[in-house]
Amino acid sequence: MKKRLRIGCGAGYAGDRIDPAVTLAERGNIQYLCFECLAERTIAIAQMEKQADAEKGYGQFLEERMAAVLPYCARDGLVVVSNLGAANPPAALAKTVEIARSLGVGGFRIGAVTGDDVLETLLSENAAVVETGGTVRDLGDRLVSANAYLGVEALLPALEAGCRVVLAGRVADPSLFLAPMIYEHRWGLADWSRLGAGTALAHLLECAAQVTGGYFADPGLKDVDRLEDVGFPIAEVAEDGEGIITKVPGTGGRVTLGTCREQLLYEVHDPASYLTPDVTADFSCIVLEDLGDDRVRVARADGRPRPENLKVSLGVRQGFLGEGEVSYAGHGAMNRARLAADVVLKRLERQGFAREKIRVEYVGYSALLGSLAEKTFPEPGDVRLRVACRVERKRDAERVGEEVENLYLNGPAGPGGARKSVRPIIGVCTAFIARELVKTGLAIGDV
Repeated sequence: MKKRLRIGCGAGYAGDRIDPAVTLAERGNIQYLCFECLAERTIAIAQMEKQADAEKGYGQFLEERMAAVLPYCARDGLVVVSNLGAANPPAALAKTVEIARSLGVGGFRIGAVTGDDVLETLLSENAAVVETGGTVRDLGDRLVSANAYLGVEALLPALEAGCRVVLAGRVADPSLFLAPMIYEHRWGLADWSRLGAGTALAHLLECAAQVTGGYFADPGLKDVDRLEDVGFPIAEVAEDGEGIITKVPGTGGRVTLGTCREQLLYEVHDPASYLTPDVTADFSCIVLEDLGDDRVRVARADGRPRPENLKVSLGVRQGFLGEGEVSYAGHGAMNRARLAADVVLKRLERQGFAREKIRVEYVGYSALLGSLAEKTFPEPGDVRLRVACRVERKRDAERVGEEVENLYLNGPAGPGGARKSVRPIIGVCTAFIARELVKTGLAIGDV
């Protein structure tokens, strides 16, 4: 292995910690720092923010993340690749330029990648919706957004233009990490074996601390030290696609065969056919080797030609969630909570709510295990009743919480800490679009 590229993951979801990314920039000896900050519904929510304010709709904590890492882009030549553009990459570009100038750093360029918003094209094509069996037009005004999962082809122009900060919208998670590998190692876009190998490393990186012990930890079974300072992962990538997963020495967490095996299978339906916009990756013959000292070698992942179409994530309004919570403690806490639930159910049914759509949970007892908890565990000394229902109208959602709050004076004895809330529900559906219908672009700002 001649040339080794070091890529760090600075975030695995929108609200992830920021200080591990700074540690990577300071002590990780990395050339690239990638932020993966978009879940399926995150971008739909960002689209709603953009609709309310044309200068918003970029990623959560964009300002904080950019303020933390831009000095390293200016001083050390660090390249940041991210999907922090979310629903509004041009606004993210403008904000990042503003932040750089306020920090007094410059001498580099920032790129905004556009083209993932395919709402108008999908409506024009009247594409099929996988989950409903209908079309996008059938969704009417419930359709909030339609964003195609872009791949490396959308990101490479920014790297080729010398951008040290790349702000994209909806890009497939592994593509954020694969693009630097392709650019630095000069892989061909039809070099399926290397793209498959790179995608395996990218997939191990994309969820940040999940591969360094965060999601892995289970005290007494899988002990992990110092999770409060867990280090985010680094991939050392060789020219042939083989690589090593590691982390910054001295940080918390661990990198082992166990952490890598669990992350390798995370969100993978078929390990032999992991579909991305760039390649159909094959992890079925992958070899993991523990080298010790938080270093795991990854080899023999493969790949085949990429899918013909791009997947599209649709954000769809699905009414409102109304919920209420209240606590009971002491002798007979569960009996009083059950009586309270019975009261609320009867009153909601009287108002026309369908019983099968109302969810009742006893948090701290059976919220996760349901009836299994009652068969397995003794009753608790305190319990929190939660009643929730998804409805079409906001006013109906408000009634759910109101009925729970009314238990203060009208329900069984000893309630406390009542809370109620109403929030819109944004669901996610799936469509597909022909690649040739997706037109990507690049806007550049120099600082």
